[in-house]
Amino acid sequence: MSKLYCGLDLHSSTTYIGIMNEKYEKVFKKRVQNELPLILERLKPFKKYLQGIAVESTYNWYWLVDALQSAGYKVHLANPAAMERLYDGCKFQDDKYSSFRLAESLVLGNLRTGYIYPKEERPIRDLFRKRLFLVNKRTSHILSLKSLIDRTTGIRIKSEDLIKFKHEDFQNLLKDEYFLMRAMADFRCIEVLSSQIKSIEKQVRQKCILKEPFHYLLTVAGIGNILAMTIMLEVGTLSRFRTAGDFSSYARCVPARKESAGKKKGEGNRKNGNKYLSWAYAEAGYHARINYEPVKKYYQRKLSKTNEAVASRALACKLAKASFFVMRDQVVFDMNKLFR
Repeated sequence: MSKLYCGLDLHSSTTYIGIMNEKYEKVFKKRVQNELPLILERLKPFKKYLQGIAVESTYNWYWLVDALQSAGYKVHLANPAAMERLYDGCKFQDDKYSSFRLAESLVLGNLRTGYIYPKEERPIRDLFRKRLFLVNKRTSHILSLKSLIDRTTGIRIKSEDLIKFKHEDFQNLLKDEYFLMRAMADFRCIEVLSSQIKSIEKQVRQKCILKEPFHYLLTVAGIGNILAMTIMLEVGTLSRFRTAGDFSSYARCVPARKESAGKKKGEGNRKNGNKYLSWAYAEAGYHARINYEPVKKYYQRKLSKTNEAVASRALACKLAKASFFVMRDQVVFDMNKLFR
C-alpha cells in the first residue's frame, strides 16, 4: 500500500474519517461516534502507511489530538480561520468533503496548521483564560452599576472607587428600594467575581513562573506581571514566529484589509489570530499611554490623524513587535528606540 493521508472532520458527537493516497484516490471513508476506541479501531489497519492525520481545530479537539499522539500518530492541527479560502467558491460542502479536503491539503503540503499547545501546560493556560472571562463579566457589572447611579443621581463615580463601596454607601445614594436592590445584585456579583479572580491569580503565581525569555516582558512599557504571564501562556514557544510581523499578526494587531489598485475591496480574516494576546496588548497600550509621556505623545500623534480604535491598535502593534525583539534577543526594552 502507498503512502496515506487522513483528514478528521470533528464535531460535537461524531467524527468523519477520510483517508486518501498520494494519487488523491479515496481509500476509506466513515462517520463514527466520538468514542476513542472506535476511532482508533478504524485507523488501525492503515497506521503504518499513514504519513499524517489532520484534525480541524474545533472547540473540542484536546482529547482527540492527545489520544492520537499518544497512540503514535503524526497529528496536524488544522487552523480553520486560516483555511477559509480553501473552501471559497465551493458549490457543495459536507463532512465527507471537509475530511478529504484536509487529507488533500496534507498531500499537497499546503495545510495551514495551528500550534498544538503542550498537554502538560494547557490546564494552567485555560485557567488563566477563565480569569479573563471573569474579569470581563465583572466589568459588565461595574458598568451596569455606574450607569444606574449616573442616571438616577447624576453622580459619576470611578470604577476603582465603586468597588470599595459598602452597603451603607448605596443606601445613601439610592433612596428607592428597587433601585437599591438592583444595585446590590450587581455589587454582590462584583464581590464574588473579584474573589474568584484573586484566587485564580494566586494559584497561577504559585504554579507558574515567568521563564526565559518571557521575563524580559516586564521591562516593556505597560506590561506587568499579569499581562506578561498572559503573553507567556498564550505564546508557548517564541520560536514558532519567524518575524515580528508574524508575532503581531498572531496578536491581531495588524489591519485585516483587502486592497486592489489602491482601493479597499473588503475585509480580511479578522479572526485569524489569538484573541487573548490581542486583549493583552490592547491593555498594555492603555497602561503605557497613561503612565509614559513618550507613549502618550505617540498615541496623540496617531489620534490626530485617525480615530481612537486605529490609534490604539497602532500602539498595540508597536508594543507587540517590541515584545518580540525583547524576547528574541533577550534584551531590556528601550523606550527611546521605540518612541523617538
